[in-house]
Order: sequence, then structure tokens, then C-alpha cells
Amino acid sequence: MSRQIPLDVVDDHGNSFYVSERKVYPRDVSGRFNRLRVAAVVWLLGMFYVFPWLKWDGRQAVLFDLPARKFYVFGLSFWPQDFLFLALLLIIAAFSLFFFTALAGRLWCGYACPQTVWTEVFLWMERWTEGDRPKRMKLDAGPWNREKILRKGAKHALWLAFALWTGFTFVGFFTPIHDLGSRLVPFQLGGWETFWVFFYSLATWGNAGFLREQVCKYMCPYARFQSAMFDRNPLLIAYDPMRGEPRGPRKRGLGSVLERARGLLDVRTAYDYVFRASAHPTAADNRAQARGTITLAAAGEKPEPLPRFAPEQLGDCIDCTICVQVCPTGIDIRNGLQYECIACGACVDACDEVMTKMGYPRGLIRYATQNGIDGKPSRVLRPRIFIYGLVLLSLCTAWAWGVTHRSELIAEVLRDRNALYRQTAQGIENDYTIKLVNKAQQAHRYRISLEQAPAGLVLAGGAEAEAGPEQVVPVAVRVASDGSVGGRQEIRFLIEREDGQERRIIESSFFGPVQ
Repeated sequence: MSRQIPLDVVDDHGNSFYVSERKVYPRDVSGRFNRLRVAAVVWLLGMFYVFPWLKWDGRQAVLFDLPARKFYVFGLSFWPQDFLFLALLLIIAAFSLFFFTALAGRLWCGYACPQTVWTEVFLWMERWTEGDRPKRMKLDAGPWNREKILRKGAKHALWLAFALWTGFTFVGFFTPIHDLGSRLVPFQLGGWETFWVFFYSLATWGNAGFLREQVCKYMCPYARFQSAMFDRNPLLIAYDPMRGEPRGPRKRGLGSVLERARGLLDVRTAYDYVFRASAHPTAADNRAQARGTITLAAAGEKPEPLPRFAPEQLGDCIDCTICVQVCPTGIDIRNGLQYECIACGACVDACDEVMTKMGYPRGLIRYATQNGIDGKPSRVLRPRIFIYGLVLLSLCTAWAWGVTHRSELIAEVLRDRNALYRQTAQGIENDYTIKLVNKAQQAHRYRISLEQAPAGLVLAGGAEAEAGPEQVVPVAVRVASDGSVGGRQEIRFLIEREDGQERRIIESSFFGPVQ
């Protein structure tokens, strides 16, 4: 028996669960946080695009040589045996995220996340070719003509060139980039090299050019679990409703509420105004097309619209919606903290500029704690900050000490598996292969001897070996007995560098006839 299962794609109030995304057109903005963000973009992309081309001790400065199983980072080289340091580095990254989130919210998202950094560059290219927000909106809404084709074509040509450069540079971290570049013309890249160049180029083009804020909202898990690390004391970008509400346009000349008799609203009234304004957006709000997932009321609750206020009753927010227009995720920060907010500070710069033009004090939208916004005591430096900071400092110290004090010698002993022992005219012999790994960048000579060997056991002829830079050298050695040693005996090989800076002791076994 077959029966169709009814599906509902709307809630009780007719709101669809599947809403198509409208394109966000971030407006250009200037200010101290924008300068900081540009500096971060230049610094981070500078490292990404420049580091592979640098030389260090005759080789590429940063190279992850997977076939050779070696990672080079300037003067440091990491072998598979150094996996512990990679694991520790990931733990440090996790604690750094906890520390900075508890201290100042989503600093990583706003200034250092690769999605944010590359999207910012793609937005620059979009503004160069299509103009600022109004021109881009007009261009997209208009018919296809010669100007639109040329502008769209120029934008995608720049995007594609930058994406291909990004993909090529990415592969250049795993294949020597000078060799990779020499094989571009004529095109002689290998199959996997070609695949990863185009794959990473396509990922950059798609994520930074088209998906943009949707990666932050729907793909990145950080936005989802950040609430577990938030309380009312981390620094975050917040709107001050006690000062800003009720919002509305006014003529120039009206002073700030900080200068008028009205003063600041009480917290309850201010948030009631925010709630009612979000439920009944103004024409300016509708034009700005703010969106977000924050819910300020229970399901089905519909508040009364705000009355019309006299100019003297208005707060400092003039409802220009520029804070919405500059937001790269298209939200209205005046509705409160939302998981879509990446803490880039664009709305702070935009609002400060408007406040300056109106002759009002800056800081209507600012970095502050939620307790500080609500007029309550706030503690930015609280126990969890000190705990995270102490753990992070300890981990960084341990990692740095471990990396700088690593041994440059790896030694392993393998017994001959063909026979437990061999009888000769002089007695009993065991054969061994000692594998020496010189992790240093210089050649070194090593001496091999027995340490505190049982009576009657000697290293036949002694042994010395020379290993070149980063070379693995197998050394065959023999341990002999005059016949007086039987059964299984514990022995220890001592491998020592000639300059005495490195030494390793490796345990093994000597076998003779059971007596």
C-alpha cells in the first residue's frame, strides 16, 4: 500500500522555511576599523602569495613536501616524527579561538578568516568594475546591454585571474613553486597539479565571488557554537538603544540626547522600541533590505507600531540605515547580537561618520559588552580570560621549547631476521642494521659503540658513519661473542655525533646458544 506523506513548507503564519537568498550589496565605508581590516587583508594575503617565492638556505622558505614527508617553514624542518608538534599547534589554535572569542567576540571572523579576507578582495574588484552599492544594484536590475556585459565581463575576468593565481600559489606550497612556474609555458603540469590548481581556483571563485556571506551563515560551524562561549561580558559590536531610540529622521541643529533634557531611555523602554521597530520596519529599512534570523518575540506575537514622535523625543539614530548598507552579511545591528554578525566593524565606521556629520558624539554603535550597553557593571578581564590566557601561554611556551630543543638525530636498530645468531671460528655473531636519520641541514659524522655491554660482547671492528643533510643512512654492524655468552642478553647501542652535541641510546638484544 502506498500513501503520500503531506509536507508543509510554511509555518502556521504562512512564512516559508525555504527562502531564496537575496544578493547583498555592501556599501563602501572608511574609518579606523576599515583601515585595520585592509591592513589585515594586505598582511595575510601578502604572506600567502609571497612566502612560497622566498628562499631560505638554498631552498623554498615554506614548502610542504608530501612525497618526501617533510615540512619546511623557514629555518625549521618537520619530519613525520614531529607530528606531536602539529597536534599541539592545532590545540593552540583551538585555545586561541576560545581566548579571543571570550575576550572580544568574533575577531577571527572579522579580520583573519580566509573567507572574509578573499571576499574583501573580490568586493574591491567588484567596486572597481561595477561601482559602489547603488550602481551595482542598478546594473543588476537593468537589462543586458553593452555596458552591463563589459562591466560583468571585466569583473569575472579579474575574479578568474585572481582565483587562478590563488590556486597556483596554493599548489606552490606543496610543489616547489619556481619549478611549477617554469612548467607553465609550455604547459607541462602533472595531472594532480592541474587538478588542484583548478579545484582551488574554482573554490576561491565560488566562495568569495558568489556564496560570500552564505558560507558564514550556513557552512561555518563557528557561528553556531559561538553562543556557548559568550556571556554578557565579551566585547562585541553593539547598538546603544538607550541613546538611539526612538529612531527617526530630523533636521540638522537638533542636539544629541546627551545634550538635551530627554537624556537616555530606561532599558525596558529602549528594547521595547527596538522590538516594535523590527516588527514594523520603516520605508528606509525596507529599502535597505536588512535580513537576519533574530527573533524578538514569541511565535504569533505582533506588537503595536511605534507612534509618531516629536523631534525632541527622538534618539540619536537618524534611521539612515547606512549601518545596514555597509554590512557584508546584510543584517541590521540595531536588532541586537545576531549569529550572522562577523564583527568586522563596518557598521561602527559608518555610524561614527554619520554621528560626526550630525555633530553628535561617536559611539552609538561601538565595541562594548552587553552589560556595558545596558548600564550594568561589566568585567572584560574575568576568570575565564585568565585561565584561557594561562593555558594558551603554557602551550605556546611548550611548543616553542620543544621545537627549538628537538634532537637532530633519529636512530633505529633492526636485527637480522634471517638467523638469531651465526657461529664462526671466533665465536658467536649477531648482525644488526642501524638506521641513522640526520635531520640537520649540515652533514655530520657519527660514532657507534656498545654501552655497558655484558662481559664477552664486543662491537666487531667498531663503526662510524657519515650522513649528509637530511639524509637517511643504513649502517651494518656486528656484535661478536667469544662463545661464553649464551641465551638472550640485553645490549645498548650508543650513537654519538662527533662534536658531542647529539647522542642516542637504543636498546636491542643479543642471542647466543642456550647453555
